[in-house]
Amino acid sequence: MKFFAKTWHAPDYPFIICLLLIVIFGLIMLSSASVSYAFEKFGDSYYLLKHQIIFGLLPGLFLFVILSLIDYRVWKKFAFAFLVISICLLVLVLIPQIGGKYGTAKSWIDLFGFSFQPAELVKLTFLIYLATWLENRGHKKIKDFTEGTKPFLTVLGIIIILLVLQPDIGTMTIIFAVSLIVYFVGGGKILHIIGMGVAALLGIIFLIKIAPYRTARFMVFLHPELDPQGIGYHINQAFLAIGSGGFWGRGFGMSRQKFQYLPEVAGDSIFAIMAEELGFIICILILLAFIYLMYRGFKIAQSAPDTFAKLLVIGVISWIMVQAFVNIGAMVGLLPLTGVPLPFISYGGTSMTVLLAACGIVANISRQARE
Repeated sequence: MKFFAKTWHAPDYPFIICLLLIVIFGLIMLSSASVSYAFEKFGDSYYLLKHQIIFGLLPGLFLFVILSLIDYRVWKKFAFAFLVISICLLVLVLIPQIGGKYGTAKSWIDLFGFSFQPAELVKLTFLIYLATWLENRGHKKIKDFTEGTKPFLTVLGIIIILLVLQPDIGTMTIIFAVSLIVYFVGGGKILHIIGMGVAALLGIIFLIKIAPYRTARFMVFLHPELDPQGIGYHINQAFLAIGSGGFWGRGFGMSRQKFQYLPEVAGDSIFAIMAEELGFIICILILLAFIYLMYRGFKIAQSAPDTFAKLLVIGVISWIMVQAFVNIGAMVGLLPLTGVPLPFISYGGTSMTVLLAACGIVANISRQARE
């Protein structure tokens, strides 16, 4: 391990400041959105906020600082081990005595009273493996179907199948989309990528057709008015929250939908509560903050010292942006509901910790970026 070196310069402070502002805003929003649910379930209005700070923010900030001081190149040595760990974690979830169920997905590991969501960690470990593999292969081999696309699809396919078995289609979509972006930047042939995209679309259609609840959810996406008190309840309540917020919102803490009307107010639906309380203008400012974070991230990638660093930064930033797009898109009716949290804002300790750890690696790369 190589810690801070004299040849390194200061990290990208605009990236870090923007990140911290989004995290702080997320905690403030969570403190409001979760009060009713937390009081009803735990008898403490701020239980989820405290849990997020203790099990998400604090370990996340610790890892952010530590990983920002460790030379990012060290992770290349563990790339294959990370792949094996990723697969093992996703297999463990499927074991009845270990895997924990949340909603329709068995996506948690519960051991000795401690639980975490392996798929969130896999987003980072698989990304490190993929960036390392692409750098080692080089552009010429990556463009070849046998030496590039085929092994890429084989490894990605294993991860995808294990996620489908949970089933966690939302996380599967994020990992597939981010992997495709990184593969393209790493030198993947555009025709191969288009083919993979078409195959993925057909696969999603197949998954929708074989599961009645997914079919119903997709029909509601196309026609939200069909069953507002049944399968369409969630999205209609989200529309009601967003619409009632208007330009300026009802005021912080003044949401009506969070009082047992809108499901998942602290998780997947927190954007709807944000829109209801703070209005269109603040929501646009938060979107602009995410866009600025993306801009700073791509600037870091542009001046990255090597291919591995470039691909890793692009992967982390794409992960944040794709996940934010899927979450917000679902809330405003542009995409079907998938159960994907809003990065740094939705409740979820594992997600917060892993995302901050990933951004710590980005911060380290920015210390060594070409000036």
